[in-house]
Amino acid sequence: MKWYLETGPEGDVVVSTRIRLARNITEFPFISRMTEEQGQTIIKNVKDALFSASSAAADEFEFHEMEKLTPARAMSLAERHLISPQFAKNKKGRALLLSNDDSVSIMLNEEDHIRIQTLMPGMQLRQALQKANLYDDLLDEKLHYAFDENIGYLTCCPTNLGTGLRASLMLHLPATFQTGAIPSVENAISKLGLTIRGTFGEGSDAKGSFYQVSNQITLGVTETEAVENLYTIAQQIISQERAIRETLKKQSLQLEDKIYRSHGILKSARLLCADEFMSLISDLRMGVTMGIIDNVSLETINSLINEMQPATLVAGAGRKLDAMGRDALRASKIREKLV
Repeated sequence: MKWYLETGPEGDVVVSTRIRLARNITEFPFISRMTEEQGQTIIKNVKDALFSASSAAADEFEFHEMEKLTPARAMSLAERHLISPQFAKNKKGRALLLSNDDSVSIMLNEEDHIRIQTLMPGMQLRQALQKANLYDDLLDEKLHYAFDENIGYLTCCPTNLGTGLRASLMLHLPATFQTGAIPSVENAISKLGLTIRGTFGEGSDAKGSFYQVSNQITLGVTETEAVENLYTIAQQIISQERAIRETLKKQSLQLEDKIYRSHGILKSARLLCADEFMSLISDLRMGVTMGIIDNVSLETINSLINEMQPATLVAGAGRKLDAMGRDALRASKIREKLV
């Protein structure tokens, strides 16, 4: 079962947890100075190391040469946060190891030689870090990471030096957004070593009030310290979001009307573009978590968010679709799940 078909701790606000570790192999130059032949050797070495280190890995993971994936399939992986958008667009000399449940992805020859990523539902920072460290240790035994006793893990980008860790939470903050409090949250957490970004990371908009909150500091802290700092601050954001939701629920008949209207459109629309879908599903998710809508599960909503993105729809259909074709297919699939 795919990881996103479950709802984890604090699931009313925290959609998912992601841990990413950036690593490089000692005997190879950074990606920017590497030859094509060296890149292929890295891919082979990492693949062999994973499969030889864990007898179950051959059954748990699929190996993908990125150049062999269709553009829709590659972008679908990015839409579901399994790879970076840059990794999907520039596929030459790159490969991916992906677990069957989509909870672990290992990008090869992205910005660094290796990027290990784990995804889990809800707020599970410690568990996701533990899982990432398991695969990290398996590979390190065979590959010998570039590591300095004073600096830590050596990475292509200086902002990742040290732990090489990016821990992030996907938060659904519709009430915080509606009250105009997002800028103050952003300002406050930036002083505490965190950053808040849009739905698909740096430079993206927050579709449907879905935000990524992650650590910025990787040097001079341990992985555990970075994760605990994010956990503590996220708990405050979660508490604030819940408090605002309760206030809105007591004071605003208009909010209830908006939620029911959004639910109605999702159940009956024949055409739904991606942006409208994200806005409507955000309203519905808010209504479910506030107890206003009681016949739709969070698991259903979370699966729709993952499966109704443009490239994911095209990849699933297995054929080319124009914009209207995608919008019609999206509306049809949503009706099937909600009616």
